Amino acid sequence: MRYRISHTTQYTYSQPVFLQHHVVRLTPRSDGNQILHQFDIQVEPKPQLQSPIVELDGNATVGLWFTNSATSRLVIKTTAEVETTCTNPFNYFTPSWANPLPIDYPTFLATSLHPYRTQHDLPLAPNVVEFAHGLMHEVNYQLGTFLTALTQRIYSDCTYTTRHEGAPMPASLTWQTKRGSCRDFVVLFVAACRAVGLAARFVSGYQEGDSDQSNHDLHAWAEVYIPGGGWRGFDPTHGLAVSDRHIALAAAPNPAQAAPVTGALREGHPAQATLTSQIHISTL
Repeated sequence: MRYRISHTTQYTYSQPVFLQHHVVRLTPRSDGNQILHQFDIQVEPKPQLQSPIVELDGNATVGLWFTNSATSRLVIKTTAEVETTCTNPFNYFTPSWANPLPIDYPTFLATSLHPYRTQHDLPLAPNVVEFAHGLMHEVNYQLGTFLTALTQRIYSDCTYTTRHEGAPMPASLTWQTKRGSCRDFVVLFVAACRAVGLAARFVSGYQEGDSDQSNHDLHAWAEVYIPGGGWRGFDPTHGLAVSDRHIALAAAPNPAQAAPVTGALREGHPAQATLTSQIHISTL
């Protein structure tokens, strides 16, 4: 599929502020399953310096550095044309040693995957560990079946709620309440994977959605590193494996490292910020 995406992000401040360094993660990935044909970014106020930056996880970002002039808003407009090519998300073979859970990774692979197998903020909660291990037992410790069952269990057992702002809820709370936004479901999915030793990461991006829908929201899903298949996407909000209807922007071990926009204001100038966004996605 080939898409054209226009995305406007606007921060309006309660009083004039001085912008410090910002990072924009709104450049669609270009990799084996996704080809970026065109990308443009316009920022107001105009930065003193604007530079493309490749982050640790390979995410293509844009760094912004501003002058010492005060402003009452920050507007970031991006347009992109991107082609997605993964029509079959299961077109790989997993080696026999990687099929039973938990996977006994070779040392070199375990070292590289360590950031994606470890909970960095909060220890894994008992209810999430119990959920993941119970599901692993139900599927007879089979890798592929576990990932499919986990995706569908979150989708079927949890109620989706819209929450445009704020950090994801802890995985334990999402599973306890059985409610959450897409980013909450992803955090739960990733935590359940890590509870059984799998390497998983958080992905931000867009999802095609309803063709009659005029405005879209940012979306989130997970990627799991599968020996023989590499990073493969799973969307617990929709209960499916990711193919060519998702457009990835950034992926990282933690949600904060994949946030669309991060930055700071000069200290001593407190202000309330109101965030609005408009996203339009059309097929070409």
